[in-house]
Amino acid sequence: MPRDEKNLHYKAMSIFLFLESHWFVWVTQMNHIPMEIEYERHQDWLTMQLQSTCNIEKSFFNDWFSGHLNFQIEHHLFPRMPRHNYHLVAPRVRALCEKHRIPYEIKTLWRGMVDIVSSLKTSGELWLDAYLHK
Repeated sequence: MPRDEKNLHYKAMSIFLFLESHWFVWVTQMNHIPMEIEYERHQDWLTMQLQSTCNIEKSFFNDWFSGHLNFQIEHHLFPRMPRHNYHLVAPRVRALCEKHRIPYEIKTLWRGMVDIVSSLKTSGELWLDAYLHK
């Protein structure tokens, strides 16, 4: 492969990996970071899974953008299930949660992204207080 072609290939791969890594962080963290989790409460496994994650509402774009991981609750409950089937079990999981009064949280994609930014802001303020403003 000629040198110019190798450089072009390297640059293209670098851009792709940069974009892919940012996409991955946004998709995975909008369902996890902002969730309030209390430790040492000795709750059952189902309740803990539902408190540690949330879903992003179903839409054609959200399903495509997240690779069906907008159904993060179902992903935590059924990690071996093919992702394109999560929307099929979601109504059953939600009904079970309603029956047992367990919160089942669904957010918009926008709310999930705003929550990431808010969480990063909070983390930054904690870091500043701990390390800069000693």
